[in-house]
Amino acid sequence: MRVVEAFRAAYGASPQTVWHAPGRVNLIGEHTDYNDGFVLPFAVPLGVTAAVTPRADRTIRILSLQSSGEPVTLASHDESKGWTRYVVGVLDMLGDRVAGADIAIDGDIPPGAGLSSSAALEVSVASALNDLHDLGMTPMEIALLSQKAENDFVGMPCGIMDQAASALCKEGHALFLDCRSLGSRNIPLDLASHGLSMLIIDTQAHHEHAGGEYAKRRAECESAARKLGVPALRDVTDLAGALDQLQGDERKRTMHVVTENHRVEALVGLLRAGAVNEIGALLNASHLSLRDQYEVSSPELDVAVEAAIRGGARGARMTGGGFGGSAIALVPVDRLPAVEESVSNAFAEHGFQTPRFLPATPAPGAHRLA
Repeated sequence: MRVVEAFRAAYGASPQTVWHAPGRVNLIGEHTDYNDGFVLPFAVPLGVTAAVTPRADRTIRILSLQSSGEPVTLASHDESKGWTRYVVGVLDMLGDRVAGADIAIDGDIPPGAGLSSSAALEVSVASALNDLHDLGMTPMEIALLSQKAENDFVGMPCGIMDQAASALCKEGHALFLDCRSLGSRNIPLDLASHGLSMLIIDTQAHHEHAGGEYAKRRAECESAARKLGVPALRDVTDLAGALDQLQGDERKRTMHVVTENHRVEALVGLLRAGAVNEIGALLNASHLSLRDQYEVSSPELDVAVEAAIRGGARGARMTGGGFGGSAIALVPVDRLPAVEESVSNAFAEHGFQTPRFLPATPAPGAHRLA
C-alpha cells in the first residue's frame, strides 16, 4: 500500500493503523443540511487513506502524497496552514484525549471537484485516532467532530452532510439523513439492475467554499428563518405565505430550500418503490432551482448538465456546494459514450477545460484497512 510505504520511509516504522474514508456524491438535497433539512448522499469509490501512529508528545508530523511527500512538523496547532488545517483541526477538537501523531495521507479525490475531499480527510484521521486511542466514538460522533473541526478550526461553516456521508454510508446504498435529528437510514441504490449508471462530470472549474459566497448563502437562510419566525427554513410549511413575507435573495433562497426538501423526500419514495427510472426529473428540477433560486451554479456546471441531457442522460444536476466542481448525470449504460462525447464537445465549443469523467458506484463509508 503506497501510504504505508511512504509512512515507513518518512518515519522509520510501520503505522499502527490505516483507515480509509470516502468522498461523496449528493444525489439530491443541496444546501439543505445547514437548514436542518434532508439530504441523500452516497459514498464514492474515491477517498482519502490515513496511516497513523500516536506520539507521546504534542508534536504532529504530517505528510501527503498529493503534496510534497515530505513531512510537515508542527509543534503546536496554531502552526498549521493550508490542507494541514483539516488534519490538525481534528486533533484540536479531540483536545486532551490525544497527544501528537505521525500521519501519512494518500487520496485520489480530485481537490476542488465538489466530492468532499476535506470531509474524507477529516473522517479518515478521526476514525484512525478513535481506533488507536479506543475513544469509543460512533460513526455519527466521528462525523460531528469532523464537522466541528471544519467549522471552528478551518472556518468553513458547512453542514453535517459531507462528514456523515463519509462516516456512515453503506455500499450499494444512499444515506437518507435528517440533518436536525441526525436520524438516518440507508436506501438501496441499485442502478445497474435498471440498466443505469451515475456519471460524475468533474468540470475542472475548481471551487473554494471557505470564501464568502457559501457563508453568505447560509446567512441569508438564517435571516429569512428569523423573519419567518421559524427555527430553520426546514420548518416552513406554507411556502406561498412565507414568500409573501420575504423579498430579494432571501425569498429565492427560501424557495429553493423548501422545494429541495420536498424533492429529497419524493426521490426517496421513488427509490423505495423501485422506480429508479423516474428520478431524473427530480435531478433536473434540483439543478434549475440551484441555478436560478440559490444561484450557486456556474457556466461550466450548466453546460455539463445541458449537454449530458442532450446526450441521453435521464437527468442531471450540479452536486456539492457549487461555484464550480462537479455535476452528476443519471445515464443508461448504453448511452455513456454518447453522454461523455456530448459533454466533451460542449466544453470544447465553450473554451472550457477538458472535463473529467469519474465513477459513482455507491461505496462503503469509513473503514479500517490495516
